[in-house]
Amino acid sequence: MTDHLPMTVPAAITPAQRTSLINLIRRAARTEILPRFRDLSSVQIDQKTGPQDLVTEADRAAERMIARGLIGLFPNALIVGEEDVASNPGLVDKIADAPLAFTIDPVDGTWNFAHGLTQFGVILSATRFGTPVFGLLYDPVMDDVIVADDTGPAQLIRPRRATRTLSVSKGGAVADLTGYVGLYLLAKDKQAAMAATYPKFQRVTSLRCACHEFRMLAQGHVDFVFAAGLTPWDHAAGVLITQRAGGHVALLDGSDYRADAPRSSYLLAAADAATWGRVRDTFGFLLTDQN
Repeated sequence: MTDHLPMTVPAAITPAQRTSLINLIRRAARTEILPRFRDLSSVQIDQKTGPQDLVTEADRAAERMIARGLIGLFPNALIVGEEDVASNPGLVDKIADAPLAFTIDPVDGTWNFAHGLTQFGVILSATRFGTPVFGLLYDPVMDDVIVADDTGPAQLIRPRRATRTLSVSKGGAVADLTGYVGLYLLAKDKQAAMAATYPKFQRVTSLRCACHEFRMLAQGHVDFVFAAGLTPWDHAAGVLITQRAGGHVALLDGSDYRADAPRSSYLLAAADAATWGRVRDTFGFLLTDQN
């Protein structure tokens, strides 16, 4: 009798394709993003939903370049760019049924970028029927990138330096935790109650940039990231990278994250399941208010 070995599902992105994706993002940053940093005129900065939600010429140009590159590498993939969705919102609805989809945030932290702060990045994710299978968080200023796929560890890749495998923090009691909360992304009637939880933690702040917040979590420098106003281009890559660095991620109601999660959902990523549960309990009033 022949033993049947368990079937393994190959990674959605091969090592060669991963290298091509990293190079594509680097080229876009050098060509379209960095030359415009701290050199934008007022006519190159527009508002989308308001003064806190900006888009620049760098966002639009970088997304076009990245999308062209992705089409060349993966001609059958669905491409979902943040700026393209602004005029084609139905693209997000196609993610759940796509065998391979890419989401692009060409300049995450646009408010920071437009005001000359270096806390901005490029986020790229790949999903398989809505489940993240590849994530990339790129820092254009330092030219380093954190990547992970659905089969290997989260890694920090730096020019001319050894690649480093990443691990999240050890977590702990609420009073010992540091984390990120985008208070301004919550509904106005929830902000005071959320802010009232801050003294329970060691420190709570916000970088206004999901790319750098998830990078910090994956490197073990903070213990949790809480997000509202979910979008696949902001969160899918960070979810997978946190998981591959050993962290625990779920929507606040405990359900699994998917790239097509409702925008009204809340996302919590933490160092481990126990820490996740403690932070979830602290923010549990948000779930009560949803019922």
